[in-house]
Amino acid sequence: MSNDYEPDSFPMSGVNPFPISELSIRVENVRKAMEKNSLDACIITSPENIYYLTGLDHFGYFAPHILVVPKEQEMRLVIRQMESVSVGAMLKNAKFVGYLDHENAADHVVREIKEMGLDKGRLGMEKRTMFAPLENSQRIYSGLDKAVWNDFSDEIDKLRTVKSPFEMEYVRKAAKVSTKMMEAAANTFDAGVRENEIAAEIYKAMCLAGGDPPGFQPFVRSTPTLGMEHVTWSDRKLEKGDRLFIEMSGAAKHYHAPMGRMFFLGDMPKGTMEISKVCIDAFNSVIGSLKEGNRAADVYEEWQKVVDAAGLSHYTRHHCGYMVGIGFPPGWVGGSMVVGLRRYSDLVLKEGMVFHILSWLVGSGKGDYLVTNASVVGKDRGEVLIDFPMEPKAK
Repeated sequence: MSNDYEPDSFPMSGVNPFPISELSIRVENVRKAMEKNSLDACIITSPENIYYLTGLDHFGYFAPHILVVPKEQEMRLVIRQMESVSVGAMLKNAKFVGYLDHENAADHVVREIKEMGLDKGRLGMEKRTMFAPLENSQRIYSGLDKAVWNDFSDEIDKLRTVKSPFEMEYVRKAAKVSTKMMEAAANTFDAGVRENEIAAEIYKAMCLAGGDPPGFQPFVRSTPTLGMEHVTWSDRKLEKGDRLFIEMSGAAKHYHAPMGRMFFLGDMPKGTMEISKVCIDAFNSVIGSLKEGNRAADVYEEWQKVVDAAGLSHYTRHHCGYMVGIGFPPGWVGGSMVVGLRRYSDLVLKEGMVFHILSWLVGSGKGDYLVTNASVVGKDRGEVLIDFPMEPKAK
C-alpha cells in the first residue's frame, strides 16, 4: 500500500511536540489573563489545557493531573509518580510533583501552593471541566481556606481558539490523515461487508498515514442506527438499499480535523441528488462567511438561508459547525463544552479558528444527505482543509 507519511516530518512519540518558545508564549498569555483577573495563581485540570501549556503528550490523563500556574514562580504539575519516565522525557517548563496511588493529588496541590507562599492569595480554579472530581476540588478549597477563590473556567480555552502557525501544521496534517481514512471507508463499503470491517480499514489507513489516536473513535453507522448520534460500528453486514454514515477525524499530536460523509448501497433514494446539491450549496455559503469579524450567528444564518430557499424552512439545526483543535478522549471538541456556530451566538470569529463545518439535511422530508469538513477561518473567507469529494457516492 502507498504511504504518504514522512516519518521525520513530525516529532515521534515520547517527545514534547512543542518548542519551548511556543510554550513560553502560551504561559505568558495565561499569566496576562491571570493579571486581568487579579490572580496570584490558577489551578488547571483540563487535559487539553495542561497539554497546551506543557506539551505532556501521553494518555495518562484518566488519573488526576493538576497544573498550578503561579503569577511569577515555576509551574508545578501534580500527576502520578509512575509517569516519571514520560515526564522526564517531555516536561520542559514545570516542576514534576508525583503522588502515589494511595495518595490524593489534591493534598500535594495544597502543599505546593503553601510552599510558594500563595495560600492566602487570590486563586483561580477551572470549574467547568469533567476532569475536576468534586472530592479533589473540595479538598483543595478546605486545605486553602484562607485564599480568595475565583472561577478561571474558559480562560485558557479562549486562548486556544486561534491556532498559531505552528499549531496549524498539525491541523493540516490531521486533515490529510482524515482524507486517507475516508478514502479507505469509501473503497471498502459494499453489500455484504460488515461495519466493523470498514472500521478496521479506517484504522489501518489512519496508522499508515501517520495519524495519532484521535479523541473520538470513528463513527460507522448504517440504516438501523443512522440517527443514533454517538453510536458506532457493530458487526452488521451492509445490504442493498442501506445508507452508510461515516464520521471521523485524523489526529496529529492531538490536533483534529474531522469530516463526515453519507454513502449509499444500490440505487440512491429519490431526492438524494437534489438534497445533496442543497447540502453542498449551504456548505459553500458557510465557507464564504467563515471570515474574521463575522459572528457565529451570521454564519449559521448563511447556512439557513440556502436551506430556506430550497423550500425547507421547517428544517433547522442546533448549529452548522463547532470548534475543534486539541482533543483528548472522550472527544475532539477541545474540552467539556461545545462551541458551536449557532443561531443567536455572539461569538466573533477570528482568523485561525478551526471549525468542523456540518451541512446536514437528514430527515428533511425531501431526501437525506450530509457533508462535513474541518475548515479554518480566514481574513476574507474560510478554507476547507479536507480534500475529498462532496458529491454522493453509491455502490
